[in-house]
Amino acid sequence: MSELHERLAQARKEAGYATARAAADALGVSEVSYVQHENGRRGFKREAADRYARKFHVNLEWLLTGKGPKERRTTRSAPAQQHSVPLVGYVGAGAQTHFFAHDAPLDEVPAPMGTTDTTVAVEIRGDSLGSFFDRWLVFYDDVRRPVTTDLLNKLCVVGLGDGRILIKKVQRSKARGLFHLLSQTEPPILDVEVEWAAVVKNMVPR
Repeated sequence: MSELHERLAQARKEAGYATARAAADALGVSEVSYVQHENGRRGFKREAADRYARKFHVNLEWLLTGKGPKERRTTRSAPAQQHSVPLVGYVGAGAQTHFFAHDAPLDEVPAPMGTTDTTVAVEIRGDSLGSFFDRWLVFYDDVRRPVTTDLLNKLCVVGLGDGRILIKKVQRSKARGLFHLLSQTEPPILDVEVEWAAVVKNMVPR
């Protein structure tokens, strides 16, 4: 019988994620933690397994034990408005950052129209986008590593080289490989390394 981590790798591949990094990005979790889960170096709890099972469309009990049907059962009658996406962190729009989830989502939040299986949400903490947007939910999915030119001059969730995760408009810097990050209410953050970015897909009050 296959091991738990082997079933996780199988489920990830069959769900269409070619690499562990792609799966980690889609899940909104740390790549290092996910890789350790998949290669068996680190165990994971039922909560994380449930999230993996939902994302990879497999039965939770099969993933945990190898028993039962592999395919996840779905309920056709479930109303569309009950669809939800994982809340993976709390972020700042200014220079400050807040806690960002790595091993498991912090919560599940209702999904707006247009979301996909890879969409995740973060919650704005603070008034750096204006007090009106404090506690709003920001949705994104298509994570780019490295930043691509189609993200320039767009509002994005960005992960910086120093670990901060912010919501900013991205502009190219004159310095090779660096970027300027802009907002309407905060001073610009100039010449910073951006490890990844994703266009803000939707913003709604919580």
